[in-house]
Amino acid sequence: MNIHDSIEKTFRLLEPQKKGLCRLKIENIENLLYHFPVKYEAGYKTVKIVELKEKMRATIFGKITNIKTGKTFHGRTPIARASIEDETGSIQVTWFSQPYIAKMFAIGDLVRIEGTVSGKKVLDKYSIPNPKIEKTLKIPDGSKNTLFKNNNEDTGSETLHPTYPESRGITSNWFYHSLQKVFKSEILDQIEDPIPPKILEKYNLPSLKTALIWIHNPKNKKDALSARKRFAFEEIFLIQIQRQKQRAAIKKMRSYKICAPKQSIKKFISKFPFEMTSAQEKAIWVILGDLETEGSMSRLLEGDVGSGKTAVAAVAVFATTKTKPIGRRFGSLQTAYMVPTEILAKQQFENFIQFFEGSGIQIGLITSSGCFKFPSKSNPKEATKISRNQLIEWVRKGQIPIVVGTHSLIQKSVEFKDLGLVIIDEQHRFGTEQRKGLAQKDNFAPHLLSMTATPIPRTLSLTIYGDLDLTLLDQMPHGRKPIITQIVLDNERDKIYKKVKKEILAGRQAYVICPRINEPDPTKASALMVKSVESETKLLHKKIFPNLKISAMHGKMKPDEKIKVMKEFENGKIDILVSTSVIEVGVNIPNSTMILIEGAERFGLAQLHQLRGRVIRSDHQAYCYIFTNSKTQNAVKRLQALISAKNGFELAEKDLIIRGAGQLVGIKQWGISDIGMDALKNIKMVEAARTEATELVNRDCELKKYPKLADKIESKEQIHFE
Repeated sequence: MNIHDSIEKTFRLLEPQKKGLCRLKIENIENLLYHFPVKYEAGYKTVKIVELKEKMRATIFGKITNIKTGKTFHGRTPIARASIEDETGSIQVTWFSQPYIAKMFAIGDLVRIEGTVSGKKVLDKYSIPNPKIEKTLKIPDGSKNTLFKNNNEDTGSETLHPTYPESRGITSNWFYHSLQKVFKSEILDQIEDPIPPKILEKYNLPSLKTALIWIHNPKNKKDALSARKRFAFEEIFLIQIQRQKQRAAIKKMRSYKICAPKQSIKKFISKFPFEMTSAQEKAIWVILGDLETEGSMSRLLEGDVGSGKTAVAAVAVFATTKTKPIGRRFGSLQTAYMVPTEILAKQQFENFIQFFEGSGIQIGLITSSGCFKFPSKSNPKEATKISRNQLIEWVRKGQIPIVVGTHSLIQKSVEFKDLGLVIIDEQHRFGTEQRKGLAQKDNFAPHLLSMTATPIPRTLSLTIYGDLDLTLLDQMPHGRKPIITQIVLDNERDKIYKKVKKEILAGRQAYVICPRINEPDPTKASALMVKSVESETKLLHKKIFPNLKISAMHGKMKPDEKIKVMKEFENGKIDILVSTSVIEVGVNIPNSTMILIEGAERFGLAQLHQLRGRVIRSDHQAYCYIFTNSKTQNAVKRLQALISAKNGFELAEKDLIIRGAGQLVGIKQWGISDIGMDALKNIKMVEAARTEATELVNRDCELKKYPKLADKIESKEQIHFE
């Protein structure tokens, strides 16, 4: 047997089992070995058959007196059925969809049976459905069972019994028995440990062979925890090596040295209509320091909603446009500013017009619904619509130094003459391969500034985003008042509506957020019975605020329709905007001071924080009202955390503790296992894995001295997509 042998060649499988294994992505023996238990069951009481009671969790020892395969009477499901006997009586055990068990055991075998007794007797006998079964040559001390030989032999310590993730057609029992067969083949002696021995010794981690035995057949909880700790460390360690290798590869890429005169930068900042925070100033000079080096910058700028990331980015863009390409006395280096939605692209385009108005610097906007250029020839204070081909041509010739758009900016049709800086807003997983795709001739690569307002736990920023340097904006602009957040009960709804009306009559605007677009179908049992944009817009317009201007927006609308609605809302033609979470990222309407979130339990904490951030865009007092029908302890904890957390960073840590890493936005796409998810709660483990990975890559970037580790990294890179 070899770890690369296919499951189908190694085991006799029924068609349902093949499909079940396929769904679990278990193709070979190695996959099987890494299919870890989700829990361990212990504490089953060892009793004689005569002592069994209804629904008792029990362990019995006995002899098989009859065993055969068959099918259920109605469903025709294949089964294995056996009679087990000790000196006090007999019992029938049945395994549904596991007929192979009848071929693994024979009449006369001494066995250990563990399971839960059924709720009623059949023919005056209890039965145990789907028990765990294993052969035994020994019996526990004190069990005077005349059916067995060697009564006085010691069985040794009791082991915990694993429960595995199942899929239709394949059971936990199958995994248990199949793995016992794998272990008996001595296959573990073939497996090389990818983690260097010195690291295992330093952190007191078991070897791979020991860890595999302990995780599948632990003698006690300590062994099981030790094995899980080892595999958690391994997974984070491998990700860290990937990130450090990527980091090293990018550092080797040459980039344009962006060196704008400090005096001109200070003059540019002085024109901002607000005072910069010390956090913004610090971030600006750190970024400008990166841009002055030939090595390619890779930095993640993380700041709370409304903390002023765009202003920091604008300074980096200004410095880029003030730097001439190598060997030329004219022209400017270019910036590509990528955002996730057309609404945000249009908004950031307008923001940059305000930042660069009067500078003579040209700015382009590329979206699927149209392209624009600023300034217009006819009116230097306005933008003009132009053809896509014309804009792409000017970008190719380097005549437009700043280009704002969606992901289309990195398409082959868009070519930059001298791209010096790429800024990614809320799209921070911009991969190494994509960076290489933007690389200019002579292996020149643009600097990268990634920005996010999504709260990221520290362990996550060190792991998933480990190839990026991190800068935090942990201050809000001067004059901003803390947002007032309140969980609203049903009997308080009318009071909130009165507050909304009062605020709107005072000249402000409001958002109402719903979890779904259309009304749910009440005839469908699985329908999500929560408020919809469609029904809430009608209700608010007809019954609650008949004299106010109310409009709706959602993801199924065409881009130009959404932009039109947002423009009307921005210009004050709409009092209340009813929307899905489509407005969660980047939408900036300073006059909006209230947000009502319906069915709040349907959103993640980071998402709620982003939504709440839509109304903290000015010096006016902002309000966030949370409506929920859920009374579960977990939901209440999460919503209370939204109120108690002082900022997004604190909220991210609370969200990680309450929900776990697996539920955080965008994390599951990286293919991290449940064990790896648990490790992301452990800052010491993450920091240790990062330290060891960094030192190892610095010594041997190509991992030539660690071929097994290199193989493991390569196999993981085929799973983790950028």
